Amino acid sequence: MRGVAIAREVSRSIRDCQLTHLARHPIDLERARRQHIGYITALTESGWEVLNLPEEPELPDSVFVEDTAVVLDGLAVLTHPGSESRRPEVKSIAIALSTLLPVASISSSAILDGGDVLVAGRRVFVGMSSRSNHAGASELAELAKPLGYEVEVVTVTSCLHLKSAVTAIDSDTLLINPKWVSPNLFEGYKHVEVHPDEPDGANCVDLGGTVLYGDAYPKTKRRIQAAGFDVTAIAMDELAKAEGAATCCSLLIPISFRSLV
Repeated sequence: MRGVAIAREVSRSIRDCQLTHLARHPIDLERARRQHIGYITALTESGWEVLNLPEEPELPDSVFVEDTAVVLDGLAVLTHPGSESRRPEVKSIAIALSTLLPVASISSSAILDGGDVLVAGRRVFVGMSSRSNHAGASELAELAKPLGYEVEVVTVTSCLHLKSAVTAIDSDTLLINPKWVSPNLFEGYKHVEVHPDEPDGANCVDLGGTVLYGDAYPKTKRRIQAAGFDVTAIAMDELAKAEGAATCCSLLIPISFRSLV
């Protein structure tokens, strides 16, 4: 087993999700739920024990658990989401995480979405977006520093979250859309650039042995494979209508991170 993945069932109210950069289109609830089952299956087949929490019927975006917490080596940091309607999502995630890791919290005087936090090795990049601010980044830095992490701030202007523009393929390699965020901000890493035809394709999940990736980006998938990585591609286009992507639907706690429990 590689670790524990926390996920949550798709809410029946997902059609009322928050949208910032996309036009609203009808979401097929049953299709979204089937795609989520495919996501859970991919996690399980890649060696992760999945803790799949029940749906939150009154919380449309609650399937996107990534925004509620930041998982570090030995500590889970509960966020204070930038969208007020999403803050109730944190409560049940806090309960689940507390069984796996020590837990700390971002204060109510700051905002931070997990989708704006990219952990790549011992460096943590925090995107300044409409959902996260400098106060949130500063509080995260104070919590992360004793654990050996260095926190850096990155401006986000063309997409919802930092991880809409760049994610970690592994601890040394980033998948990046260079038109949405400058590769120069991420010196010291190898870069795989999304295909120009697939600007939304910069979001992937490092499952430790394979890369979990949306099947809507075949040209970028081939670039990831050409860089030497195995890719597990799954359908996520229905969830994408709610501005969701691969990293959004899970919180990964590797076995090594649980040493302090």
